[in-house]
Formats: sequence, structure tokens, C-alpha cells
Amino acid sequence: MREYLNASKWDFAEILVVDDGSRDGTTKVASGEGVRLLRNPGNRGKGYSVKHGMMEAKGEWCLFTDADLSSPIGELEKLWSAAERAGAQVAIGSRAVDRSLVGVHQSPLRELSGRVFNLAMRVVTGLPFKDTQCGFKLFQASAAREVFSRQQLDGFGFDVEVLFIARLLGYKAIEVPVRWDNVEGTKVSLFLGVAAFLDPVRVRANWIAGKYK
Repeated sequence: MREYLNASKWDFAEILVVDDGSRDGTTKVASGEGVRLLRNPGNRGKGYSVKHGMMEAKGEWCLFTDADLSSPIGELEKLWSAAERAGAQVAIGSRAVDRSLVGVHQSPLRELSGRVFNLAMRVVTGLPFKDTQCGFKLFQASAAREVFSRQQLDGFGFDVEVLFIARLLGYKAIEVPVRWDNVEGTKVSLFLGVAAFLDPVRVRANWIAGKYK
């Protein structure tokens, strides 16, 4: 990974791959030199997988990214530099701040549903972000441990949840425009996409129930 970054900034870098009960040879591909392979106990969902990886990470900063690298790993430099300038503990990649950086778009239906979801998310949670669902987020390690240890959702709504928890704990989070290309072959069904609309409500309910203390 370091060949894609400014190596002088990174004294230590590790790559963790979380296998969520795959049956397609992922573990064999991900067992190469310089990679730590983590296995979930069965198929638990994206939220559980990200939590697993973030809690196991050893560096001072922890980035989670989708395996398809829809945002190139070199975009990490943008997040890290922006967080350093702003004194933030969380920097999230965004497709909505500067849409000119989106090279390959999703279908019109998915883009529309994403915008509707973001509007609903803002109303329910009060979070100010234009794009919570881009799978490219950087956390200071100490903040990551505090945030992800409180995470309750195992599915796709975890992005909203961890940002909500970060705000509750007083961590500063900033939104940074990044390059992004849609990669065909997603396994996210339309049903799961619709079900995700309930997740901000679940986050609000968990907060009321005191589950994030």
C-alpha cells in the first residue's frame, strides 16, 4: 500500500482484510505477504466486518475502505491531510461535496435513492453530512476504539451510527471530497437498500435507550 502514498509520512502501515464468511476464494487471495486476514464467525454483515477490522487495527490512524477500491487508496492522503489541518479525529470521504470527482456513476435510481436516504438521515439524526455512505473513512485510533466499541448495527446502517456516536463523544468529523468510481458487481440488493432507510431510526432509538453510553 505504501507505494501509493507519500511514504515519508507513514512509518508503519498494515493491511487488514476481513472475510465475512465468503465462499469464493477470498481467503486464498487475501492471504498474501503483508496482509492480516481476519475471519468473521460466519456471515455477519458489513457493519460487523468493519467493526472487527477497526478494533484489530494497530496504527495511529485507521482507514476502512471497500474491497473494490471504488475510492483509490491514494485518496487517503486527502483525508489525513484534511484531518491534520482541521484538528479532526474523523475524516470521511464524500461523493457529494464535489460530484465532478465521480468518474463512473451509479444508476440514476441508486443515485436518487442515495439522495433521498441522506435527506431522511439528516432529519432523523441531525448529522450534517452530505454523504455518509461512501465506504472510505479515516479515524484516529483512540477515537476508533471508543466509537466502534459502542457500535450496535451489523448491517449497512453502521456508517450513520458510527458518525452519530462520534458526535456524541465530542469527536470532530469532517467531510472530504474524494475520487470515486462505481464498480459493477455489487451484492447489495434493492431490498437491503430500502431496509437501510430504517437504520437512522434504529440509531435514534438506540441513543434514546442509552446504548451508546
